[in-house]
Amino acid sequence: MERGLYIAASGMLAQTRRQDQLANDLANGSTPGYKPDRSTVRSFGELLLSNRASGAVVGPLGLGVEVDRTVTSLAPAPIRDTGQPLDFAIEGDGWFAVRTPRGVRFTRNGQFTLDGRGFLVDQLGNPVLGQGGRPVRAKADGTVDPARIGVFAATGLRKQGDNYFTGAAAGRAPGSVRGGALEASGVDPARTMIDMIASFRVFEAGQKAIRTIDETLGKAANQVGSTSG
Repeated sequence: MERGLYIAASGMLAQTRRQDQLANDLANGSTPGYKPDRSTVRSFGELLLSNRASGAVVGPLGLGVEVDRTVTSLAPAPIRDTGQPLDFAIEGDGWFAVRTPRGVRFTRNGQFTLDGRGFLVDQLGNPVLGQGGRPVRAKADGTVDPARIGVFAATGLRKQGDNYFTGAAAGRAPGSVRGGALEASGVDPARTMIDMIASFRVFEAGQKAIRTIDETLGKAANQVGSTSG
């Protein structure tokens, strides 16, 4: 089978995965504390071509590409004031910690609320933890002192969906909690749109390559094969 078909198809598959990642980032362009991803693509092998008659080296031929890994940018995003008493943002390094049914998760999304018992919870109803690992309770007037909310350092962070990260707590982080504010999404919509367009152009190039190879193989089968000696 024509090797070019596999090379072009591998490129299209890699760009499909990259398009999914970019679309997810763009969909979270207004999600507080969201951290965008970047996908890297690498070749998974090369074949050294040579002239069979003379043995002279012709050059390498790539055997296709694949998405090597997806890296999440953990850089802090700008903070905007909201005036909402249960909105919180971390200035500097650190993470909020929430207790979920699957264990403690970390997030930079400080868009919180109160449950029926007066505890501070996130948008999914999971309790927000203080520095000692206990849920944070609101005052009698329904407000929460930002100083009571934990700011955790964490290692080995990995995305788990719902704007959560898994990782290992590593003590207190140097950041501080600011009330009445939220950290913006880390997504740059303009850059993400440009990346999506560029990725789509690469996908289209793979389609055109497959179409050209298919037409060439068709001619070889129908014209060259039917030529009489």
